[in-house]
Amino acid sequence: MKLGTLRAGGRDGTLVVVSADLGHAVVARDIAPTLQAALDDWDRTAPALAELATALEAGSVEGRFALRIEDLAAPLPRAYQFLDGSAYLAHVERVRRARGAEMPPSFLEDPLMYQAASDGFLPPVGTIPVSSEEFGIDFESEVCVVTGDVPMGVGPAEAANHVQLVCLVNDVSLRNLIPAELAKGFGFVQSKPRSALSPVMVTPDELGDAWRDGKLHLPLLTWLDGERFGAPEAGADMQFSFHELIAHAAKTRPLAAGTIIGSGTVANQDESLGASCMAEKRMLEIIRDGKPSTPFLSFGARVRIEMLDGAGRNIFGSIEHVYEPYRR
Repeated sequence: MKLGTLRAGGRDGTLVVVSADLGHAVVARDIAPTLQAALDDWDRTAPALAELATALEAGSVEGRFALRIEDLAAPLPRAYQFLDGSAYLAHVERVRRARGAEMPPSFLEDPLMYQAASDGFLPPVGTIPVSSEEFGIDFESEVCVVTGDVPMGVGPAEAANHVQLVCLVNDVSLRNLIPAELAKGFGFVQSKPRSALSPVMVTPDELGDAWRDGKLHLPLLTWLDGERFGAPEAGADMQFSFHELIAHAAKTRPLAAGTIIGSGTVANQDESLGASCMAEKRMLEIIRDGKPSTPFLSFGARVRIEMLDGAGRNIFGSIEHVYEPYRR
């Protein structure tokens, strides 16, 4: 099933069940007022939401309405935490090689992960405000999962039972602010503003055979100003599955229901499939030419991120934004 959140209804919006073709929806208030409330009581709410989804597809549910994507907030307008990994070592290796550094052997066994902003996510369509182009504006096209309650010390095999939903994210990055922040030794703050989630989140069963072994085996499409920027295969070259990322995050603490785990920038060894962020394209130019030739984003740039199933149907809806100057 597919779940979304209407902007109406306060900071956490109003939970809706969305049809498979993203064309219609029905409010699920009688089951749970918000998606977070549904996740908090998933054993009870998931079967009821699935039953409502079946009725929606059959056209037999009262309150069915035509859905406009622009009426949606992020499926989780705010989350208890967003832990973003870096599971694609092709991306990590290129970034390090471009600055003359080798990838430590430990990266093959120990995932990179940081605590990202989660107190608010941008709506899936609209604008992304940034204070200055000098910050080095970039996008990062990623896959995410949302967990239920995860016990501390869970292993990867058990973690598989705690993946409740899957979605996409544009992990907005301000590249020119990153070096100074990392040099302090405490990680990202100013260089990682609010990100944008896809219009809907889906249960793993909605993905069929494309979801297996804790990975989503479909191309992740990114478009920049109407032209294809990249289409790497999200299931290929993923060093750490989502099950392993969850286990890594839960090694010393439990994870609350509604925790978002990100894959990091999707990248393949096959460079012909394109990239999922401007930084990687620039790194490849540095490796090839000794310097980057592609600038970071300017105001007015339009980025679209989406994933299609084998029949060409949009699974999560499209994340689509124009970057603009921030105004109070």
